[in-house]
Amino acid sequence: MLKKDLRSLYKNRRHALDEKSITDFSLSIANGLLKLPVWSYDYYHIFLPISENKEVDTTFILSILQGKDKNVVLPKVADYNTLQHFLLTDSTRIRKNKWNIPEPIDGIEVPIGKIDVVFMPLLGFDKKGNRVGYGKGFYDAFLGECRNDIIKIGLSMFTVEEELITDTHSNDVPLDYCVTPNKTYSF
Repeated sequence: MLKKDLRSLYKNRRHALDEKSITDFSLSIANGLLKLPVWSYDYYHIFLPISENKEVDTTFILSILQGKDKNVVLPKVADYNTLQHFLLTDSTRIRKNKWNIPEPIDGIEVPIGKIDVVFMPLLGFDKKGNRVGYGKGFYDAFLGECRNDIIKIGLSMFTVEEELITDTHSNDVPLDYCVTPNKTYSF
């Protein structure tokens, strides 16, 4: 299946979700993450959801990370559609950018080499761990700069796409795990 077709399909599926379903799914995903062997690390990179796009609500995961006293890193879109990475602190100020992505205004920048685990937004994914996002390439470019042993975890409210994504590129970085409300996939 082509990425553009998956984007359309999953945007429509998300659009049909009500707020209670998003909250319930997001809580189930956070609980599913607790079962993964990823909690011994120090730096966890996580996105803040675009509520208008009905993304997974990551506030439950943030609570887990803060409860485990982990360093939380938030992305910010920089020049030329690259990401900068800032430590979440009590003084971090958040503002939505032109795509309605909540992001830190500024703060303590974290070098990419320190990041151990990345929680990633996505629209859909296949059984080989290929993911489909919004098509801007932010995460693939970011992951291409990361250490080889970084753990990549997708968060999806929907199950795996049985048809493989046919138009993957050499710079596409597959997931290690994808956590859904009812199942965790390992690749």
